[in-house]
Amino acid sequence: MNQDIIALQKQYLTYLEQNPFTGNPANLYDSMNYILSLGGKRVRPLLVLLGSQSGKGNIDDALPLAHMIEVFHNFSLVHDDIMDHADVRRGQLTVHKKWDEPTAILSGDNLLVKTIELWRKYNGQNALEILDCYLKTATEVCEGQQKDMDFAMVSTPVTENDYLEMIREKTAVLLGAALKVGFLSTNSNPEHADTFYDFAIQTGMSFQMMDDYLDSFGDGELTGKKQGGDILEGKNTWLKIKSHEMNDAKTLDLFSLQGQERIDAVVSFWKEINLDKQIRERAQNYYNNSMADLDQIKKWGYDTTLLASLSEWLLGRTN
Repeated sequence: MNQDIIALQKQYLTYLEQNPFTGNPANLYDSMNYILSLGGKRVRPLLVLLGSQSGKGNIDDALPLAHMIEVFHNFSLVHDDIMDHADVRRGQLTVHKKWDEPTAILSGDNLLVKTIELWRKYNGQNALEILDCYLKTATEVCEGQQKDMDFAMVSTPVTENDYLEMIREKTAVLLGAALKVGFLSTNSNPEHADTFYDFAIQTGMSFQMMDDYLDSFGDGELTGKKQGGDILEGKNTWLKIKSHEMNDAKTLDLFSLQGQERIDAVVSFWKEINLDKQIRERAQNYYNNSMADLDQIKKWGYDTTLLASLSEWLLGRTN
């Protein structure tokens, strides 16, 4: 990763370490700090800081906004893990497994409350526009998660368009909002904010395609997750949707298997029909779209070096 991006990441991590959540009862706040301590790529706070830097803003002013976005993301992870019955997050126990489900639910709820407190700490440009962007995005993320849960309940295959809209809401819009919020915190032309937003949306779609790829074809030791988790759950991912399109009978047969036998058989079949290559091509297409947005941003005179570097890193990641 670019050294300047690593430096921004360290700035955020320092802010995170210096601003733990405190209060009583201790188990509520311990669980909130725990989920935030588990690491991850910190892509969302990075995008806020990159948006601020692109518009020549004050990084210190943008740090509460970066934390706001990251805290919201972790709120969603706590609740998602409960809904998905996930035991492990980033190689560690999930909050509801380390504590219990009631504590995890309340931990997520309180994290959501804290995002508004963080917004109130921001004293820079376009504060209300930033709040509007954040609230719209928070709603879309919840809508995307509900669609994801609904898709898991239906017996008929979900369409590709349904799935792409779901991942746009569940994953990409928060990346879009992160970059837009950072950019809006500067004195730059707010009419340019939507192109920054679309760049991050396209990056987010590429990011999610790579997530789906890594879940099925990645190395579990690198990803921190059990390989084939989505296959085991029978989730209607892009890979499963395309598998039904290409050979419905074989797909139904393979997903009738149980446990590791299902994972091994499905992964082998998907490689046989080149779905591992096709999903990487889709990720590449979204990346290409993001580069087209960057070309426009560059024409307006903004430095796009770090945004391009981040997008390229996300496309080529192994975890």
